[in-house]
Amino acid sequence: MREIDEFLKYSNLFNIYKDLLSNKQKEYMSAFFEEDNSFSEIAEALNISRQAVFENIKKGCIKLDFFEEKLGILKKEEEYINMLEDLDKNFSRENLTKIISKVKGY
Repeated sequence: MREIDEFLKYSNLFNIYKDLLSNKQKEYMSAFFEEDNSFSEIAEALNISRQAVFENIKKGCIKLDFFEEKLGILKKEEEYINMLEDLDKNFSRENLTKIISKVKGY
């Protein structure tokens, strides 16, 4: 289960921050996360070693963690979704107003 959670986390982070990565990292990570290719398939397609693919994706994931730590976009998105799900379960004008205040930051 942990591997699936990790894959989903980095897939989501990649969708948010991919434009901040180098072209090479984007290429490898897109093939892995978006096209669901294995390291071996990517290595064969790009005529490089499987280890090189692994290392580039690993370094890319470290960068994605760094971007999320500094910018927190995925965390905010998850918080907004949780607030909206709570509102869906317990809708009131008062709860809506509270959520609007949280989103605006006051």
